[in-house]
Amino acid sequence: MEEELQSHKSMGWKELWLKEDWWAVWLALGIILVAYIFFVNGATIKAIAVTPAKWHTVGQLWADFSAHIGWYILQFIMWLIIFSISTSILGFKQSEYIPSFIFVYIFSVIIFMIGAWDHAHHYNLEPPLVALVLGMIISNVFRLPKWMDTGFRVEYYIKAGIVLLGATLPFTLIIWAGPVAFIQATIVSLTTFMVIYFVGTKLFGLDKRLSSCLGAGGAVCGVSGAIAIGGAVRAKKEYPAIAIALVIFWAIIMIFFLPLVSRMLKLPSGVAGAWIGTSEFADAAGFAAAQSYGATAQALPSIPG
Repeated sequence: MEEELQSHKSMGWKELWLKEDWWAVWLALGIILVAYIFFVNGATIKAIAVTPAKWHTVGQLWADFSAHIGWYILQFIMWLIIFSISTSILGFKQSEYIPSFIFVYIFSVIIFMIGAWDHAHHYNLEPPLVALVLGMIISNVFRLPKWMDTGFRVEYYIKAGIVLLGATLPFTLIIWAGPVAFIQATIVSLTTFMVIYFVGTKLFGLDKRLSSCLGAGGAVCGVSGAIAIGGAVRAKKEYPAIAIALVIFWAIIMIFFLPLVSRMLKLPSGVAGAWIGTSEFADAAGFAAAQSYGATAQALPSIPG
C-alpha cells in the first residue's frame, strides 16, 4: 500500500510530461486537433482508422485486407511514432518497446479480424472479449519474454482510448433522441450503477474499484464502460477482465430473455426497444435482442460503445 501511495504522489508540473495520464490526454487531443484541421479543410483522416470489414469466408477477409494493406501500414507507423516518442520521454527502452508494440499491433489486427467474422457477431464475440480470451490463453500457456512487458502499456492505451471515445460521441444523436430519452437513459444508468455498487461493496464486501467496474459494465456500455472506469479508478488489471466476462455472460442470456418477456407483456415495438436498449449489457447484444423482437432497430441509429 505504501508503494502504491508513493507512485501516486504529485510530481508538480512534471506530471504534464512524465505521467501516462497526461500523455494520454495530450496524444488524444492532438489526434482530435489534427482531425479537426482536416475537417475544416474539407478532408478527413477516417481512412487511417481502418478496421476489418464484415466477412464470411477467408477469401473475403484476405481480399479486404489486401485492398487496405497500405492504410494498415500507415496506421501502424502513426501509432508507432506517437507511442514511441511518448514512451521514450517516460523512460522506457525503445529497443524493448518497439518489438513489443509490433506484437501488440499485429495481435490487435487479428483480434479485430476475428470480431468482424459474421458468426462472431451472431454469438456476441466482440473484439474485447476475443482479446480477453486469447490474452488469457497466451499468458497461461506460453511464456513471453519479460522485456515485452514494456509494450504492454494497458492503462496508457486505455486512457488515450477514453479521450478518443468521448470525441466520437455524436451530440446530434442525443438531440435527435430528445430530452425524454436522454433523461430515461440517465435515470436507468445512474440507478443501475448505484445498485450494483451498493450490493457489491455493502452486501458482498467487494473492493470498491471492482464494484465500480461491475457497475459501469452493467449500467453504461458493457465492455467499453468496464474498461473506461477501470482506467479512471486505477483498478487492478484483473478487475475489468472480471467485469467483461460477467457482462458478456449476462448479455448473451438477455438476448433470449428480454424479447421473450417483451412478447409475454405484449409491449409495442417502441417500448420494447427502449426497455431492451437500456437493459442490455452490450451494443451488439442489445441490437440482436431488439432485432429478434422487431426489425425497427435495424433502421435506427445508436450510440456506439
